[in-house]
Formats: sequence, C-alpha cells, structure tokens
Amino acid sequence: MKFLNSILSRIVLVVLALLIQIGWIAVMILRLGNFIRYANLILQIFSLLMVFYIAQRDTKASFKLAWVVPILLFPLFGGLIYLFFGTRSPTRGMKKKLECSQAALKEHIPDSSATIEEIATENASAGGQMRYLQNTGGFPVYQNTEARYFPLGEELFDVMLEELNKAERFIFLEFFIIAEGRMWNSVLEILEEKVKQGVEVRVIYDDVGSLTTLPYDYNRQLEKKGIRCISFNPFKPVLSIVMNNRDHRKIMVVDGKAGFTGGVNLADEYINEKLRYGHWKDTAVMLRGEAVRSLTLLFLEMWNAFRPGDSEIDRFLPDPPVLPSSASDGFVQPYGDSPLDGEPLAENVYLNIIHGAKRYVYICTPYLIIDEELEGALTLAAKRGVDVRLITPAIPDKKSAHALTRSHYPKLLSGGVKIYEYTPGFIHAKSFVCDDEIATVGTVNLDYRSLYLHFECGVYFYRSSLVADVKRDFLETQEKCAPAKAQRHRFGMIRGLYHAILRLFAPLF
Repeated sequence: MKFLNSILSRIVLVVLALLIQIGWIAVMILRLGNFIRYANLILQIFSLLMVFYIAQRDTKASFKLAWVVPILLFPLFGGLIYLFFGTRSPTRGMKKKLECSQAALKEHIPDSSATIEEIATENASAGGQMRYLQNTGGFPVYQNTEARYFPLGEELFDVMLEELNKAERFIFLEFFIIAEGRMWNSVLEILEEKVKQGVEVRVIYDDVGSLTTLPYDYNRQLEKKGIRCISFNPFKPVLSIVMNNRDHRKIMVVDGKAGFTGGVNLADEYINEKLRYGHWKDTAVMLRGEAVRSLTLLFLEMWNAFRPGDSEIDRFLPDPPVLPSSASDGFVQPYGDSPLDGEPLAENVYLNIIHGAKRYVYICTPYLIIDEELEGALTLAAKRGVDVRLITPAIPDKKSAHALTRSHYPKLLSGGVKIYEYTPGFIHAKSFVCDDEIATVGTVNLDYRSLYLHFECGVYFYRSSLVADVKRDFLETQEKCAPAKAQRHRFGMIRGLYHAILRLFAPLF
C-alpha cells in the first residue's frame, strides 16, 4: 500500500504540474486578447530561430531532424517544447560535479600504453580500439585478470550471492533498476548482515529506472539500515532538461577483488523468477584481478560526484592477487560512457569492431534503433564478406521499440545482414563477438538512449578465453531463434508510413 501511495503521489504531482503550465498558457492567451496575432508572430519567429540554433549544433543529423519537424509542424509551441526537452546535455552543475570527481581519481588510473603498442604491432584494429579507449576515456588495458561469462541471469545471481557473502571490507552496487522481490531481498539480507559486521556498503540506483519498483524514499530507508545510498538524478514532477540522462550502468564490486557488469538488473524478471515477456535471456561477466580496479573507479566517479568526501581512495584499490597463469588470460579493458563529453564512446567501440571485422561479427541487442552510420556499417561489413548476424527479441517489452527495431530489417536484410528473433521470449543481452579474438559485454543497447543519453559501461576483451564463451552462447541462442525473412518484413503503405514516422522521431524515444 505504501508503494502504491508513493507512485500515486508522484502521478498526482506530475498532473498538477502539467495543469498549472497549461493553465498559465491559457491565461496568457486570454489576456493577450487583441494582441494574439502579435504573440503568434513572436512565437513563430522564436521557433524559426530555434530551428537555426538546432541546425548549427554539433550533434547527429537524426537528432536535428527529429526536432526540426515538430517545431515546424507546431510553430507556436515547438520552440518552447525544445527548450524543455530538446537538449541532451545535463545541467552545468551535474557536469561540473562529475568532472571534479574524474579529476580526483585520475592519478589512480594506470598507464597501459606500452601494452597497447605491443598489441597494435600484431593486430592494428584491436590495438587502435584499446588506444582509443585509453586516450579518450582514460580506460587502461589489464592482464592478470580472470574473466567468467554468464549466459543467464540465474547463473549470475548464485555467484553474486556467493561473492557478497565473502565481503570483508566494502561492497559497491550501482544499478539502473532495483525491484523488491526475491532477487533484491536476497541481496539486501546479505547487505544488512555485512553492515553489522563492519563492512562498508554503498548503493546507487537510478530514480527513474526504479520509479515503479521502489518506494519514493527508499534511499532514506536504506540509510537507516546503515547502507549508504544515492538515488541518481531524482525524478521531479516538473519539466526538466536532465531527466533524459539516466544511470543505466550495472556494477557490483566486492572488496576490489571481484567485479560484475552486464545487462542484469536487480529485479526478478532478470533471473526468470517472474515471467513478463516469456523467458528473459540476459548476460553478464565477472572479473577477478587487476581489471576490477576500473569498475571500482567507475563507481567511485559517480559516488564522489554526488557524495564527496572520500580522501583515501587507495583503501578501495587493494593490490590485486597474482593469478595463476591458467586463470589469467588475454587482455581486459573495462570502459564507461557518459553523455557529458559529447563523445559517443560506446557507439565508437561498436563501430570499431564492425569496421575491423574480417570473418564474422555476432551481435545481441534488445533494441535496434540506430542511425544511418551504424546501419551503413553493418551492411557494408556484410557486403565485403563478413558474416554479420543479429539476435533481437521476438516478444517485445515495448511495442513501439519493437516496431522501430523491425523497421530496420528490410534494409539490413537486403544488405546481407542475417537477423534472428529469440522466440522463447525477450533477449536483454548486449554483446558483440568478432573473429574469435574480440568480444564486448556490457549495458549498452543499440538504441539512441544507450548510445547518446545514458551513463553506460562495458568490458572489451581481446584474446581472452571468454571470447569463445560469448560465441558459443550466441550460436546456442541462435538455435532457439526464428530467422527474419526479407519478404516477411516488406511493409504495406500504411505500415510503411507508420514505421517511417517512428524512425523520424526515434531519437526522441
């Protein structure tokens, strides 16, 4: 009942805020009276100026078009709507906080330039990718790291609980969604016990991501239990230009020794305890050893931006254990992406893999809402002989997103890309595997929000045994899929028009 009341109160506040704004506009129009023609002219000029402003912005052409069309269609209020919703940049305050946090952690980032140059001599494409991630994002390459791949959320969950029970010093959790249920309640029970043992526990959850799954003041409830907590970018019942920027990362770090990331949130559907859209297929990775440092720093970057005060960062960065040669293999490079810097880092990671592929590239994604650059890269790779395969869901969680995904099928299929739909249910995995040498697993969907609006993370693997695990899982998953056929996805005029409209406004979804 308390949960329902908190949701109801939020809805009431949103409705009241919108009614107040609509009422204010109506009053202004009525008071203008005879001057309505002049007001109309002023608003039309303002909207036209907004079109010129959007045209000169350094952003994707698809974003520009998606805003220019509604502004021209609704010249009275299109420009005003853009001011409230159109900017993709966070406020200066958020940007400054995160930049200060990044600067404070910079000295704790190791330099792996020598390793990268050695790799580049034998594989220019992989070396270039690693160099890009280090030079642009400050993400080094590690060895002495053991990596484990999880093809299902259920398998991940059991190991997460084991690692949480081992915690002696600290536990960091950062998730887009936390939902009360078996999964979260099992984790919370361990967290409460660890707090009593003196373990420092910190939790970050996204407020909008958990809007319907947690009570309004859940962060305060956790604080009362001794669990330090941040509700990221809290939902406010007013028009806000920063509500688009969400923390979509999934990170768990235990004592700096074990780190997890992937697509799995802390909610029961991710472990198939609750069936919402058929079988939920998701993936994740666990790291042990040196590479855990980067996941720890990604968490601390977000935490210290909004809860500053850590003066002894080294206590969260223990010397990694020296792993036996049989456990440590390949190169591991965790990375994060942010909407702050204008650098589409995660998209560029994907593009670099596609452009560098020689034999094959296999991709899992829950959404396929992409621009011409990614669409062109996929079809170009297929046309030069690369075996390009995509797995998407057969059962959607969002009908409009599924329609947008399928709207890309005709061009991709005609270009030689093979597409398969996961018939048992919904596939939430976000993974690439390429040429038996390269893989990346993380939180980044092939959609506009993940690529341009959200805080995301992932792990890039080169010549790691985990690459074979990702490939094997893809091929086994493909056997449960139905291939998409070009003739099945030729749309009639009405359906084609509907898809064209959806794709035009896709950047706004």
